[in-house]
Amino acid sequence: MPLSERQLAAFADKHAGRIPFDTSPRHLAGPGDARHVTHGLAAAGWSPVSDPLCAEIVLRSPDHRCRLQFDPQSATSAWWRLRAEPAGTEPGWYAEFGELVPAEVLAGLTDALVAPAPTEPTSPLSVLEAAGWLIDGRGIAYSDPPGCTIEGRPENGAGTVPWREQACVAWHIDVRDHLDGASRGTLLWHAAFNGHTPEHLVTAFVTALTDPAPLQRGMFDRTAAYGVVQKPSPLTPQQTVDAHTARIKSLRAQARSARRQQTKPATTPATAGTARPASRR
Repeated sequence: MPLSERQLAAFADKHAGRIPFDTSPRHLAGPGDARHVTHGLAAAGWSPVSDPLCAEIVLRSPDHRCRLQFDPQSATSAWWRLRAEPAGTEPGWYAEFGELVPAEVLAGLTDALVAPAPTEPTSPLSVLEAAGWLIDGRGIAYSDPPGCTIEGRPENGAGTVPWREQACVAWHIDVRDHLDGASRGTLLWHAAFNGHTPEHLVTAFVTALTDPAPLQRGMFDRTAAYGVVQKPSPLTPQQTVDAHTARIKSLRAQARSARRQQTKPATTPATAGTARPASRR
């Protein structure tokens, strides 16, 4: 079921009637609107396979390999779960995200999931270094202002080779309240990627998380902690809606282009390079 104009209009109605506030840092901005994630995947051809009368949302990719589950009634700390089944020589992988993960940050990952994989290798560490995060000798990155930590670990915690040089690195992200040297604080939300998660997807998530640009939240929207900073945004409500609509149109066009490439008939060298003989009188 493709994303309908009625669904886009419902998003616009909700956001057009409220004043946006610039909210930072991103890791404390709160969950926001889950439709940043679900609308993007629907525009790329993902379809719902869950009961429409249930609070749980399950979306499945067109090739049936990937599955995203959003369960606001989850008995665990993971409300979002993203799973890919093995395909050919590619292993399966799994990622999960806590209740208060900002939807716009998660959408950075899902947008990368439906886009063609980059041809050049990517690294979450290079993104963290460019963002100015402190990285200690163990490879743990700390946000500024504090509260968020990002760590790469060897899959299964085994091996004597440094984790940066291992093929399978599991990434863990913790966001805590009142993080300081004396206390780890209260866990607000987490993200975890198993060691087979494509690194460019982890990089996309980290890139969206470390972006210094604020996220827009309504005056009474839920945030992750009291330490969040909010001020009136220079953006109008309509600009917020227009940005969402433009992103959805881009993802939809990208998905259509990919489908055309997949269904385009291949031209064999024999037919491509052979000229027709001239007709004889």
